[in-house]
Amino acid sequence: MKESYLLEYINENDFRKKERSLKKYNMLAFKKLYFEYYPKLREGDFVGVLIENDTNKYILDLPTDAMFIKVHGKIQVHYTVDKNNKIVLLENITPEDILLEGHANELRTYKGVMISKAHAEKDMFKINLLNMLNK
Repeated sequence: MKESYLLEYINENDFRKKERSLKKYNMLAFKKLYFEYYPKLREGDFVGVLIENDTNKYILDLPTDAMFIKVHGKIQVHYTVDKNNKIVLLENITPEDILLEGHANELRTYKGVMISKAHAEKDMFKINLLNMLNK
């Protein structure tokens, strides 16, 4: 029987907050992460892009809306693999600011995109600008 990898966290509380926010605001990304990517990581199939070969750091892009990417950035999971101890260390989910704010407060949407309460005008300006450029 193949030995599986163990999923561990640098800061489990922080990571779980971002996961719950992801579940609430982007169910597709959460489902892909939870039901497709986590089982692959446990099996030793390291999905994503290897960014540092010597430390085995990876970045995994999660599916999301193109407008969200343009306003807030890609939703990415950062993790490190320890092949000797068979551990996948889950480090972070980015963009941190909108995910943590989404966990703490109910976020509003503007033209179908989540906007931050901290800098709502900036987010709405970006959305309006991108919509004008797409016309």
